[in-house]
Amino acid sequence: MTTPPHHHTPTTALQAKFDQVLPHLDERRRRLYLASEAVALGHGGITTVAAVSGTSAATIARGITELVVSSPPTHRIRAPGAGRKPLTTTDPGLLPALEALIEPHARGDPVSPLRWTTRSLRTLAQALTSEGHPISATTVGHLLHKMGYSLQGTAKTTEGARHPDRDAQFTHINATAAAFLDADQPVISVDTKAKEWIGNRDRP
Repeated sequence: MTTPPHHHTPTTALQAKFDQVLPHLDERRRRLYLASEAVALGHGGITTVAAVSGTSAATIARGITELVVSSPPTHRIRAPGAGRKPLTTTDPGLLPALEALIEPHARGDPVSPLRWTTRSLRTLAQALTSEGHPISATTVGHLLHKMGYSLQGTAKTTEGARHPDRDAQFTHINATAAAFLDADQPVISVDTKAKEWIGNRDRP
């Protein structure tokens, strides 16, 4: 008689890794290690790592900034120290503020399997600016890309109107994925591009 394999949830595996590694690191190495794990996780990485490790999101965001700043450039054009510093350096609260704006509606669940926002880049930029983090929509897009998010095309009907159920679809997918993970069942994410015939398919 064989015993079925035990499936670990992503957060369980992450917790086990942290328990093994973190006790051997000093404060700075701990911060950089957690930051690298957050970047590797992609979208929602800061919130997930913060929840599992017990470290604040601001500390992890600071670590990500340190990783970006310390990365050696492939071609140096300016003298060391010249040029404008990135916003994440001059405004360490920017990434946590952006994370807070794109959390799922169930804000009490920091390790939700799916994270999304139906807000446009312009709306996110306006919200951040109103909170004291002046930023352009283009820069918001760059930050989201570095955090592992991808910009999805707007689903349209044949009349060209915005799909009315986009947020409801994400909510349903999120709940279904969470239910499978709670049952120790794996969840596979596949990003595809949908194709839809518009108009008459017959050609003269």
